[in-house]
Amino acid sequence: MSKSSSQLAQLRKDYQRLRRSLAQIGYISQGSVVDRSKLRPPRSGFQWTRKVKGKTITVALSESEFLALAEAIANERKLNQTIRQMEQISRRILFLNRSQTTQRKPLRQKVLGLI
Repeated sequence: MSKSSSQLAQLRKDYQRLRRSLAQIGYISQGSVVDRSKLRPPRSGFQWTRKVKGKTITVALSESEFLALAEAIANERKLNQTIRQMEQISRRILFLNRSQTTQRKPLRQKVLGLI
């Protein structure tokens, strides 16, 4: 097995692992949440803040809503990170499979968005 074919097999395996991990992500939400008791000076309550049509919207939350949204926001960040990794692996796979003869100069990792 050549170096490029073993590298291609590993990349495909990594991509499949990331695909499976997407199915494990729960509810997702944009924004951020704040436990106001940890601010200086401390205040009571919880808040959820997000952008809607370019405007910042803030909503007061109960503790259970705060915990649920905090998890959903973390899930959304994990989702975005996973998708970025999948895009990078996809580009590596696509460019490993391409014909080398038509390319004038080698594509650098920066051009491919890999670094």
